[in-house]
Amino acid sequence: MTSAPLEGAGRLPSAQAARITLRTAALSVGVAVFLVGLKAWAWMASGSIALLASLADSTLDLAASFFTFLAVRYAAEPPDAEHRFGHGKAEAFAGLVQAGLVAVSAALVIVEAVRRFIEPAAIRAGQEGVFVMLVSMLATAALLIVQSRAIRKTGSVATAGDRAHYAADLGANVVVIIGLAAGAFFNLLWADALAGVVVALWLGFGAWDVARKAADHLMDRELSDADRDRIRALAMTEPRVRGVHSLRTRASGPYIHIQFHADLDPAISLLEAHDIMVSVEAAICREFPAADVIVHPDPGDRAAPHGHEHFEERHAAGA
Repeated sequence: MTSAPLEGAGRLPSAQAARITLRTAALSVGVAVFLVGLKAWAWMASGSIALLASLADSTLDLAASFFTFLAVRYAAEPPDAEHRFGHGKAEAFAGLVQAGLVAVSAALVIVEAVRRFIEPAAIRAGQEGVFVMLVSMLATAALLIVQSRAIRKTGSVATAGDRAHYAADLGANVVVIIGLAAGAFFNLLWADALAGVVVALWLGFGAWDVARKAADHLMDRELSDADRDRIRALAMTEPRVRGVHSLRTRASGPYIHIQFHADLDPAISLLEAHDIMVSVEAAICREFPAADVIVHPDPGDRAAPHGHEHFEERHAAGA
């Protein structure tokens, strides 16, 4: 089974996808700045470990969102002489940095929570803290809606990494509210520390998921089976194409790269073969506007073995 790094990759022209991704990244930075300021005030007023965990998460979200903003700007740069396949992998690097920052944050919060288990401390300004967390949830939910729409349109790995942070935040905020309220209103101080641990573990799981997706992108994982089947079907809409094989795909930021062999009548001229290839590429690019398509024409059943699979077979046989 193969799976796309992200669903929307290549379905919009690269310039349009880049604009959407960049606007979404800028909005994410703005929301993160707002949440850090709000939670910092609430934590200083309450002394809650659960709020500290949420503040640490939002602070790293701010750093990650800013790095994402820079990464998507760079990823949107067109191919040049030194990067002939574009700069899209910068988004995946941003995802790995995000995952690392979140993992470190989770570890630090767990250390602080354990200390608070050993040395409990009273929570102050509980009502203000709960109110801040409710406002935080509303702002996060609004950002998630915008990010989800952007990902459906662009398939941005960096935006998906950012969304993973904020999606985890939304659920974690509920845990923080429960721990904060239990500690402030019922003097269950252990509940506040426990909420901090739960949030930290939640962050760790989210960091692993983001890192895995970024690694898939960097390792050139194939697009989804549905997309690959659709590419084959689009190629076969050209009636002179007898078959398609050796299909290879990969995503790189707003771009996708598609390569395959097309079986043709061996008796046709080079000019006609070229016209068929142009027709096939145009059919695919109408549905995948950000695709870079390379089609190799094969003379029917006379095609020579080709590709790394054949190389591995020959190497094994020679060994």
